[in-house]
Amino acid sequence: MENLRKAGVQRLAACDLDPDRLKPVVDGLGIEPYVSLESALSATRPDAVFICTPPVHHVQQALQAVRAGAHVFVEKPLSDRLDQVAELASEALSRKRVLQVGYNLRFHPGLLKLKELLNEGAIGKVLWAHVEAGQYLPDWRPWQDYRESYTARRQLGGGILLDGSHEIDYVLWLLGRPNEVLCMAGKVSSLEVDVEDCASLLMRMASGCQVEIHLDFVQRGYSRNCKIAGENGTLFWDFTTREVKMFSAEANGWQSFSYDFEPNDMYVAEIEHFLDSAARGETSAVDLEQAAAVLKLVIAAKVSAEKRCWEILG
Repeated sequence: MENLRKAGVQRLAACDLDPDRLKPVVDGLGIEPYVSLESALSATRPDAVFICTPPVHHVQQALQAVRAGAHVFVEKPLSDRLDQVAELASEALSRKRVLQVGYNLRFHPGLLKLKELLNEGAIGKVLWAHVEAGQYLPDWRPWQDYRESYTARRQLGGGILLDGSHEIDYVLWLLGRPNEVLCMAGKVSSLEVDVEDCASLLMRMASGCQVEIHLDFVQRGYSRNCKIAGENGTLFWDFTTREVKMFSAEANGWQSFSYDFEPNDMYVAEIEHFLDSAARGETSAVDLEQAAAVLKLVIAAKVSAEKRCWEILG
């Protein structure tokens, strides 16, 4: 809400079943509160709606918003299942509404630099990539009992594969889509959750390169990084630093690309992109089709983990 106000949006309303969650934005920003989505849509007739609820509610609430005439920003993941995703896509298309999904790492300057270097062919043909993201779940949102978070609860669409799908999204953005996936996933910790807390994916991409993605919410400390190896060099990015490193085989050495960065910059950038896309009536750079591809891959990974075999993707 603060970022929307900073972006110049003055007419704001907020909806939540819990009045205590509404109180900060009502008192601090003077935002009009509502206790139901239906009443908020009816009373405000919004131009845009941000869906920031647990994943199991995303698609149905997005459908309500689109049918009310709003452009829609949906937090990631798009959902925990494919039910009604095609219907949402059809409704948005027929009503010419813009949908964007909240994969904010697409707006991180480090990953944008990786994308630029890959597009330039700086390391030649990509051969393999290794991606990791992990942090202890109780440290994610210290103001909340981790056991009450959607991440920890299957019925709300939790689990590391869905909540950690930022990495899956940016891998598909950087390297294209896979032909097949093999996944090992399960609960390995003593945390009180009923979802997988650790997952490792192996993917063979359509380009022929191999990709490993490790996701967990059990490791102490924060880890988020990416290494991409090509025929002519290697790229490395770490979230905790403000630089991208590239090894060039031709120069036989490393080169660093530094950048200024504050975490909130990503959220401001994705909001600005969404508002601009909606104003222009143009497809978002992080649209429903791409988010659906991530969801399909997560579902295939879960099937692979359950069956203990490779899943072939269409």
